[in-house]
Amino acid sequence: MRVLVLGSSGQVAMALAALRAHGFEVVCAGRPSLDLTMPASIDAAIATHRPDVVVNAAAYTAVDRAESEPDAAHALNATGAGDSAAAARKVGAAFIHLSTDYVFDGTKPAPYREDDAPHPLSVYGQSKLAGELAVTAAHQDAIVLRTSWVYAAHGANFVRTMLRLAGEGRTVRVVDDQIGAPTSAGAIADAILSLFRQMKGRTLPGRGVFHLTCGGETSWCGFARTIFAASAARGGPTADVTPISTAEYPTAARRPANSRLDCTKLSQTFGITLPDWREALEPVMDVLVRPLRPLR
Repeated sequence: MRVLVLGSSGQVAMALAALRAHGFEVVCAGRPSLDLTMPASIDAAIATHRPDVVVNAAAYTAVDRAESEPDAAHALNATGAGDSAAAARKVGAAFIHLSTDYVFDGTKPAPYREDDAPHPLSVYGQSKLAGELAVTAAHQDAIVLRTSWVYAAHGANFVRTMLRLAGEGRTVRVVDDQIGAPTSAGAIADAILSLFRQMKGRTLPGRGVFHLTCGGETSWCGFARTIFAASAARGGPTADVTPISTAEYPTAARRPANSRLDCTKLSQTFGITLPDWREALEPVMDVLVRPLRPLR
């Protein structure tokens, strides 16, 4: 099976590249050769690589900057996503698109289901919701995977930021009133691997929107404390954590207070259940802290 991953340097894209070890031909395409804001660039990449399935892991992810750059966010997350799905459909390729918990406002007291009405609080969330709608309109057989709090051993993410701050000997103040499920890029790639294995030819085993996160839940503060405990167990840096409220850490973009996603539909449809978030964190910490190496 030939897989074309849109995005080459992102956390999930790099995790998907590792699926080559499972016998898949994986090509990761990103700027400058592939630009999702240029439809001709998308068509050229698909014509060149002739994929059986396209995975869109490219996105504008600068959540706060998106508030002042709405056109750029929508160009990549909405228009570009829809154009990519349309290009895949033209050649009969399956299409998987990654989305986010930010399509919800976080006011629901329970985990969000796929049939809950979206209500994004930020430009980023609005652009990702628009992307979902564009993808499903352009490719009726597409699968949209909403996930949350993504991290990996590379790239800019919460885990690496916490370890960097700890290495600098700083006390860390972390929001304690936003809850969700930290989800490793590796766990996401494993789930997509399972989808690949269930494909028949170029046909995915399902269609529509599905929630995909690791099990369990925590706050950002709880996540930070778990990171530092795992780091300390490996002889790495640690720090004292002071819990604060969202109001004490103002940002340009509003975040949902509840980012929990109900993943029952994914489990029932595909038999896919991700590990608890604490378990998924361990291999990432092994890479980052053992042997201890400077973070860049």
